[in-house]
Amino acid sequence: MTTSGTTRTPTYCADEKQTLHASLDRHRDAVLWKLEGLDDEQLRRPMTPTGTNLLGLVKHLASVEYGWFVETFGGRAEPLWFDPYDDLRITPEETTERITAFYGRARAAADAMITELPLDTQGRPAWRDITVSLRWTLVHMIEETARHAGHMDILRELIDGATGDHPPAGGTTG
Repeated sequence: MTTSGTTRTPTYCADEKQTLHASLDRHRDAVLWKLEGLDDEQLRRPMTPTGTNLLGLVKHLASVEYGWFVETFGGRAEPLWFDPYDDLRITPEETTERITAFYGRARAAADAMITELPLDTQGRPAWRDITVSLRWTLVHMIEETARHAGHMDILRELIDGATGDHPPAGGTTG
């Protein structure tokens, strides 16, 4: 299920862009699934000595989607209310709803850029002195999202024992 409420059909034989986008969406959906069924305290609970928590990882992923897909390719990202170099920290006024809605908006803005631009389009992230293609950015964000989804899998297992990257056929966590 995507944040817009529609399910993307698997793209086992699609073109390169559709395949990359579907892979990114699969990991994005796993990130959101890791939040399901947990209360606010569990979502915010620091699970490592550095304070890593589930909600902070979602906030981080939203921030980097805006940065890599939108700002890098000349789009307009929404103003951030936090320091993007300290985006894993969750403050008391940052509700679960605010963070998940932020992630939804970041995904939608990134999806618009992915849909609009050819894979060979080049952009320059403001925070690095490099030029990247949309193709490279898609691969990079698949890696980034999958990496953090894996972190979330471990955190979720430590919280309530739930494992996996998507709900099993019965639709329950486990």
